[in-house]
Amino acid sequence: MKVEFVDSQKEEHGVQPVLQALEQTPAEIAPSTYYAAKSRPQSARAARDRELTGTIKRVHEDNYGVYGARKVWAQLNRLGIDAARCTVERLMRESGLRGLLRDKSPRTTRPAAETSRPVDLVERDFTATRVNELWVADITYVRTTAGWVYAAFVLDVFSRLIVGWQVATSLYTDLALDALQMAIWRRQAAGADLTGLVHHSDRGVQYRAVRYTQRLAETDAVASVGSKGDSYDNAMAEAFNSLYKAELVRNRGPWRGLDDIEIATVEYIDWYNNRRLHGELGHVPPAEYEALHAMTHPVTATQETN
Repeated sequence: MKVEFVDSQKEEHGVQPVLQALEQTPAEIAPSTYYAAKSRPQSARAARDRELTGTIKRVHEDNYGVYGARKVWAQLNRLGIDAARCTVERLMRESGLRGLLRDKSPRTTRPAAETSRPVDLVERDFTATRVNELWVADITYVRTTAGWVYAAFVLDVFSRLIVGWQVATSLYTDLALDALQMAIWRRQAAGADLTGLVHHSDRGVQYRAVRYTQRLAETDAVASVGSKGDSYDNAMAEAFNSLYKAELVRNRGPWRGLDDIEIATVEYIDWYNNRRLHGELGHVPPAEYEALHAMTHPVTATQETN
């Protein structure tokens, strides 16, 4: 530790001045001791730590700087790098690297009048056995120097894949509808039949607008709306909003305006869907999780006709 301290100060002050300043203190180190330590060959462990620390820093930086030790360790394993999790934790701690903590965000959708509201088909059970069985949708917001920007997302519960999204400067129906249109187009372009899909949202007016419900009906999807009117009724969608706000908005801001947010969101969704490791999915990205499931659970002719 004494040698490392001298090394950390020598560029600014020089070795001899630092050694002299430490005289008569608990941190005193003899010049001969310092130079002997510097002349010794680096231990195999120290060399390994230095190399692994560089890789850890790259993994952390390449993933928005949001990974904690668990996901950094998982990514190292995916890269074929053998390292104990405790070693990753130690090296991250020594390098000042840590995961990103999330804060809860206020809600953005305004409840619609209680008239002919769809039933709650989910009842806070956010599980699915296949893709396009259950989607959840929600809206969040971003403060920019030009004013508020709103972002709508549609997420497939099975894989956590973001299948549709849109950003805008207002909370009109088109914001949510455009995100839905993207999700429908994306899945149908891949050959999916969305008949029977459950689309779950909170009670916001954007999701209960006539054009929105008509678009769901055209796809033979079924609308579901939270019955209690609190965040737990749409917990998975709000959990993604929390991630988006923590990993992108607060992590990479401040933001200038709509164009700034739109470009960054495109990049973030690409990373989130294709490279971000998800603990709930066994530390693989959503797109990879869907691909692996499709390979191991081929659709039969009977399923295709149902």
